[in-house]
Amino acid sequence: MELLKPLSDFFKAIENDYRISITHIGIYAALLQFRAGKGFGNPIQAYRYEIMDLAKIASPKTYYKCMRELNEYGYIIYKSTRKRNQGSTIFFVDQ
Repeated sequence: MELLKPLSDFFKAIENDYRISITHIGIYAALLQFRAGKGFGNPIQAYRYEIMDLAKIASPKTYYKCMRELNEYGYIIYKSTRKRNQGSTIFFVDQ
């Protein structure tokens, strides 16, 4: 698997999507980095704080908003648990 292909595909997909902000891009890139560290599985299980640290996001409200929007816009499938002892499930959608 070419390491940059998922990120390149994402950038192609968002090229004309005015709804996507730099925060969405940062979270998506952090998700890809986290995924790479876990062996490129799909889906991945991740805790909010793990992705927030990678994306350099301090606010849980911003994180949840962007994850919800990435899900609504069809870039990921996000199944939040909001439980402290269980990570959320994130599926990557082929672009």
